[in-house]
Amino acid sequence: MIMKEVADIIKAFKVAQQDGRRTALATVVHVEGSAYRRPGARMLVTETGELTGAISGGCLEGDALRKALFAISQQQNRLVTYDTTDEEDAKFGIQLGCNGIIHILFEPNPEHAIMLLEKAMEQRQDTILSTLFSLKHGPQPGTCLLYTPDAVLSNVDDKTLEAEIVKHATEVFYKKTSLVTQYDQVSGFIELLQPPVSLVIAGAGNDAIPVADMAKILGWNITIVDGRAAQATQQRFPKADKIMVARPGEAVPLIKIDERTVFVLMTHNYNYDIAMLKALLLQEVPTYIGSLGPRRKLERMLEELSDQGIVPTEEQRANIYGPVGLDLGAETSEEIALSIIAEIKSVMTGKKVRSLRDKKGPIHNVYE
Repeated sequence: MIMKEVADIIKAFKVAQQDGRRTALATVVHVEGSAYRRPGARMLVTETGELTGAISGGCLEGDALRKALFAISQQQNRLVTYDTTDEEDAKFGIQLGCNGIIHILFEPNPEHAIMLLEKAMEQRQDTILSTLFSLKHGPQPGTCLLYTPDAVLSNVDDKTLEAEIVKHATEVFYKKTSLVTQYDQVSGFIELLQPPVSLVIAGAGNDAIPVADMAKILGWNITIVDGRAAQATQQRFPKADKIMVARPGEAVPLIKIDERTVFVLMTHNYNYDIAMLKALLLQEVPTYIGSLGPRRKLERMLEELSDQGIVPTEEQRANIYGPVGLDLGAETSEEIALSIIAEIKSVMTGKKVRSLRDKKGPIHNVYE
């Protein structure tokens, strides 16, 4: 699930509540075959027709709006199935061409679901969200449980079923892969929710601006760190969540570094960059450190740090990327920003970069 989409849905739900408008939450809970969006894609629909989020590439939304409005009028959860393998789907005006079967759950009273999503957004750790549905004609329980290692929030009345869900949620938490499973009477979509990437950009030059802008489009949290007060300003970086004017040794201890935190060193000041790299190596090295500039610059920094007795382990060294970015033939600052953001995304998802045409099998992971 894309956490930016979750944040947008939560915001839209609160606005609708304030205006007294009823809403329905549409969630892709199961996909058989190919589809544009995978399980976990969500869309909030208001009774006046506003849509927030997406459950397809735009081809399902029109029909889903009608289904959501019907669910709102009936005040009852509904599961709707779109079979895009059936040539007759054209009569519905869908014509997806995705060659898959998509099951979408509509919840016309999404208060509990929104509350659980909001709780997940508050965490800087993985959380597991469980949604129950039935592929048969019967009750559709809906979004019911949020799991973290520290707590479980649930409205499941059947404690035996709740225990089974928690067991699967624990498995998903440690395996880092969502799953769809079958219980006695219902199916369960056990979904891994990960916090947004936290991007720390060391450098407030002009070329850092498109990096911050692109990262924000993806819903990442942005921190700008620089020693120059005239450069590191909210006016220059209006989309940044935090701006720190400080030396590296002062800034790094104040930054909470977790497995979703990444750094890009791009101050164009050798002394600042090496001091930032030193401060990071003296702590738990984040998943990704990108160093802007030629390979020789990074090698020189590591050599100088080695002379000071600071030698990264093999694992730490594997997390340092220099020159930063994918080889896209980038020239302009915007193109370089694209190559940096794309490399970070590939590292965070553990994906080998290649053209999709060269990939064997489906584009997305298949939830069993």
